[in-house]
Formats: sequence, C-alpha cells, structure tokens
Amino acid sequence: MNLLITGGSGLIGSKLVKHIKAENQLTILTRNPKISEEKLGSGLTYISSLEHLSNLNDFDGVINLAGEPIVNKRWSCEQKTILENSRWEMTKKLGSLCVASQTPPKFFISGSAIGFYGRQDVQIIDENFDKPNKEYSHSLCATWEKLALDIETEETRVCVLRTGIVLARDGGALEKMQLPFKLGLGGPIGAGDHYMSWIHIDDMVRGIVHLIDNAGCTGIYNFTAPEPVTNKQFSKAFASALHRPCILFTPKLALKLAMGEMADLLIYGQRVIPMRLQESGFQFKCAKIEDAFTDLYKD
Repeated sequence: MNLLITGGSGLIGSKLVKHIKAENQLTILTRNPKISEEKLGSGLTYISSLEHLSNLNDFDGVINLAGEPIVNKRWSCEQKTILENSRWEMTKKLGSLCVASQTPPKFFISGSAIGFYGRQDVQIIDENFDKPNKEYSHSLCATWEKLALDIETEETRVCVLRTGIVLARDGGALEKMQLPFKLGLGGPIGAGDHYMSWIHIDDMVRGIVHLIDNAGCTGIYNFTAPEPVTNKQFSKAFASALHRPCILFTPKLALKLAMGEMADLLIYGQRVIPMRLQESGFQFKCAKIEDAFTDLYKD
C-alpha cells in the first residue's frame, strides 16, 4: 500500500514505520526530513509540509500520529495552544485533502488518548463509557477525535486510537522514569491507588496494523492492555524488572508544584480496557504488566 504517515519520527510512529516499511510505500510528514531519514532510513519519501498536496488520491491510507508531546512542558496558555494546533490543525488539513480527493484513502487512522475520559476512579472503562470528566485532557482529545471522525465517508473508514501509557525502553514515559528507579529512588505517587492504563509498544504497533488489515474496523478503540494496574503495582513491577527496591513514594503536592496542571496526568488515572480491539480478534503479546517489563528489560 501507499501510506501517508504524520508523526512518523515519534515514539509510536518510528516503531510503526520500521515494522511496515518493507512491504509498503511510505510518505513521512516530518518537520525535519534529514533527521527523520537518519532515524528511519532511506527508501522512504519525506515531506516537510502538506502544502504541495492538493488531494490524497495517491494514498491508500493515512495514519495521523502527529502531535506535540503532552508532557514535554508545563501547560501554560502558550503551550496549550501548541498542543491543540499540532493535533487539530493537522487533522483539519488532512480532512480537507480527503474532501478534495476523487479517490480518497480507504482508511484514516488517527491518534487520541485515554485522557479523553479525564480523571476517573476505579470503574472499568470501555469505549461505551459516556461520562468523561470535563478537564483539559478531555477537551483536547474530544475536539481532535471529532475532527477525525468527521472525515469518515462511505469511501473512507476512520479509526481513532485512545492510547494509554506506551511502554518502550527508549523514549516515552519509561525513559523519563528510569533514572530514579535505577537509583533505587522510584516508587508510587501518593498512596499509589490510582489506576494506570498502559500498552507495550509492540502491541501498539501490532494493533495499528490489525486495524489496517481489517476493513470492518471503524470508530473508537482503546489502545491499552487488558489488565490495567494501580500505580503501586506498576511501580513495584518496574522496580523489580530493574532489580531495584520500591520503598519510597512521591508526594502529590511535589508533583503539583513542579508540573502544575500537567501533574494531573500522573496523580489521577483511569481503569481502561480494550473491549473493541479484543472483540475484533486482536490478541495481546503482553497482557500483564510483569510480562511487559520482563520483555522490555530482558537483557
């Protein structure tokens, strides 16, 4: 297939590109084509803008993973605008190009996050859950998802990925967490009783390929492992994989002072399950957190 991928040099995008590039023609939209080519390799088409495209007639599918990392900086008004524009404007532009196409892409897969649900308690949440907490992460994802879902036509099916914490050894959340845990200083946040919904990077990539390959898949999909864990369980499993103790804890107030509103992503959680992904026949490689950490740190 001939595929257009935005965010192809990010954590998920780069793993996906390496997984599918041998069998497909890929066009990667990236802010820095030279750096992306060094990372992803030759034999791909790199573009820095959508401006020279008048339609998407040449593409069989679009995978839209672009977006400023949500935990890179404090959520100032300026940073919120960057977070929004990087997601919303890109999706709007792709939607306009789909409308302008005589032979539009057969599928449009677009990113989102379980932040859509906002902070929740211990209730198990599947894709039918309709009582999100109206906070910033919800509004950011809700608008992003609507822009993607509006692209759907009889010719183009749309799948939206509500992604949990993606576990990868290099990059993402674990890279930021590794140092204190390796030093034996890692531990739960507060009482550690809030839930963390996570997914192994390999299952993330395999899940996207599953949606590509199954034409009956459409709509919202939770991209999380089937067994979410509490922050305390997560911390113990991480420390165990690194052969370190897990006896300290991080006060919630300290995170609030250091990170501001953004700390809510770490202090509160959701207990999310991938009901629709499993119903569509997808089988997880790592369903348990211990299996995920064992696989990531096996050497």
